[in-house]
Amino acid sequence: MSWASELVDLTDEQQMIVGAVRDFVQNEVYPVADQLEHNDEFPDAIIEQLKEMGLFGLTVAEEFGGAEMDLMTYALVVVELARGWMSLSGVLNTHFMACYLIDKFGTEDQKQRLLPRLATGEIRAALSMSEPGAGSDVQAITCKATRDGDDYVVEGSKMWVTNGLRSGLVVLLVKTDTRSDPPYTGMSLLLVEKEPSAARFEGITVPPNIQKMGYKGVETTELVFEAHRVPAANLLGGEEGKGFQQVLDGIEVGRVNVSARAVGVATRAFEEAIAYSQTREAFGKTISKHQAIQFMLAEMGTKLQAARLMLLSAARKKVSGERSDLEAGMAKLFCAEACHQIVTDALRVHGGYGYSKEYTIERLYRDAPFLLIGEGTSEIQKMVIARELLERYKIQS
Repeated sequence: MSWASELVDLTDEQQMIVGAVRDFVQNEVYPVADQLEHNDEFPDAIIEQLKEMGLFGLTVAEEFGGAEMDLMTYALVVVELARGWMSLSGVLNTHFMACYLIDKFGTEDQKQRLLPRLATGEIRAALSMSEPGAGSDVQAITCKATRDGDDYVVEGSKMWVTNGLRSGLVVLLVKTDTRSDPPYTGMSLLLVEKEPSAARFEGITVPPNIQKMGYKGVETTELVFEAHRVPAANLLGGEEGKGFQQVLDGIEVGRVNVSARAVGVATRAFEEAIAYSQTREAFGKTISKHQAIQFMLAEMGTKLQAARLMLLSAARKKVSGERSDLEAGMAKLFCAEACHQIVTDALRVHGGYGYSKEYTIERLYRDAPFLLIGEGTSEIQKMVIARELLERYKIQS
């Protein structure tokens, strides 16, 4: 029985899916993840297996060829993938967010044309918001799309695009009205279709992969648009000015995903530390029998359990259809910070060996900081949380 089964009622189908992913990760990912990560090598063979398992269409409706599972199931799958190698969950995350946005806001034509191909993994998706001069301040984006007959002409640059090169679809946040005030009312999402793995494609240039401290294997790129034409029929939902609200909805889902990644990485770090503590000897006994190590393990286990509960709470709220920006923000903040501390403590349990690439903890230690930044920094989460708390507990005069 998994930890999730002890905390929430899962259907037989959910348990089967999560169990199958857990077995796959332990058998196929564990043996190769460290080497692939150290080589910064894209895991083509593993991705093909994930496609065969139907994970790219896990949440897509059955009518479009997907499994039609809910966000809770997806979050638990992400935990297992990140437990093996966080980069795998990154490949799926922006793809899943694109599927979510098309399913919720897309026109019928957009759904019928794109979702079946996304569900099988025939094409993979990216979601692009950030720019070289605009990260957390989304309203500061300058990438624009100008209507020209039946097309939009896109100009500008994007940054930190996961799946940027290999994606066949980019859900792109642009300004369709640069004069709107406030700026967010002039933003829209365009469904940009391109040739996968093409560094240049009809007005789109994909520069070389950005070199990162961790989160390797998965591609992270820039996208440069120069007079790239997108059919007007690819405006998400068919109405301009809705992109900011649409992307905020998607970010709630993304923050649940990052929380799940944090739980997965923290779970692996805790498992590595508690196992190592029972084999490593110092001063005539295993270090697990030293009180200093026991205190660290106790705190790690407690934070991990709390993070799991926060994740499940946020996923449950989003599944219910209610607005969940507070819960998603809280989960992302707590899970990411807890993961970073758990991984740091796990490295300390390993001592000098934790600093060696021979041990998995070294990889986890470099991956964990990404979670403090992805889908909004911890500082941004605190601003979101405080705003929502003040609104919910507003004093009535």
